[in-house]
Amino acid sequence: RVLTLPEVNRWINGELSIKQIRKFKIEDLLERSPIKLDEEKIKKDTLNQIVLVTGAAGSIGSEIVKQLLRFKPKLIIIFDQAESPLYELELELNEKYHFNNFEIVIGNVTNEYRIKKVFDIFKPSVVYHAAAYKHVPMMEHNPAEAIRANVLGTKIVADLALKYSINKFVMVSTDKAVNPTNVMGESKRIAEIYTQSLNGKKQTKFITTRFGNVLGSNGSVINRFRKQIEKGGPVTVTHPQITRFFMTIPEACQLVLEAGAMGKGGEVFVFDMGTSVKIADMAKKMIKLSGFELGKDIQINFTGLRPGEKLYEELLNDKENTQPTHHSQIMIGKVREYNFKQVNQKISDLISLITENDNFKIVRVMKEIVPEFKSQNSEYEIIDMEKK
Repeated sequence: RVLTLPEVNRWINGELSIKQIRKFKIEDLLERSPIKLDEEKIKKDTLNQIVLVTGAAGSIGSEIVKQLLRFKPKLIIIFDQAESPLYELELELNEKYHFNNFEIVIGNVTNEYRIKKVFDIFKPSVVYHAAAYKHVPMMEHNPAEAIRANVLGTKIVADLALKYSINKFVMVSTDKAVNPTNVMGESKRIAEIYTQSLNGKKQTKFITTRFGNVLGSNGSVINRFRKQIEKGGPVTVTHPQITRFFMTIPEACQLVLEAGAMGKGGEVFVFDMGTSVKIADMAKKMIKLSGFELGKDIQINFTGLRPGEKLYEELLNDKENTQPTHHSQIMIGKVREYNFKQVNQKISDLISLITENDNFKIVRVMKEIVPEFKSQNSEYEIIDMEKK
């Protein structure tokens, strides 16, 4: 639940009353019913398994860890570079969940030696790969780091999953990888392509899950709105017409777990997330649910689209269609097959550019790998214009 309290001086001055304190559930912001999944399939896939979760200190990774508990894995390897969040997660697992079948490993997915040690020592049978940089504006200005974390990091973990012949590698992706307009989404699309190209080489099943924005995750718009409302506003929205698909953190992680359970290898699983939601409408709803009046107590200011930001996002591109699964709200995107040798060469060439400190050169190669990558509201639009 979220409890919002405006600044103290507004209470002292009599501008606001105690009646304006409101509690509301994050789920209240969704324009649909919560999604429930088939837990039996997940249990069969997880029981007595050794599971590695990368990015395990993040909002998605940590929730995957917590949801795995009830399916009784033999061991969970909790891997992340963020020391303090890992410590907090360790305390929570011990004190709240009374679970101790886990190992905390501090490390970076781009450190091949460190990841290899994890595979050597613990021999995981399932990997949930949630480690990634996710913030669009930051990655737009730092494409080398987007490639390092999201492409190289994925390649290292996926290659080791293949080398050690684990059962399943489940990648957490994003709807921003569809018809990408920014560096972050493009880096995730390249990571998707690489993992898809590995499928069928050995027994390891490579599976991708793709979903929209997550309510309440680290850095989410909901947390920003909540802080702005607490301060008495204004609430800032980039554009009056901007829309997004949303889901809760538990829903997102249930999708990842069930997709991992039902996946046979090579699939990109997408959610039927209902209709997209206008961010401005969500801001208005949060203001109202917090007990305030729009325009009187709190204003909404429109600040303009950020570099690489789309007005709307898609879960599939124009060349992809879907086939149903046993769950009415989970679909499999029919995506093209990729030749590993060709993909590996292109991605290796891209990774070699990380140390050159030439953003435009990196983005040009990214666009060669994924031609549908068209920059929006970005300095890299000039590269698209050069092609015309």
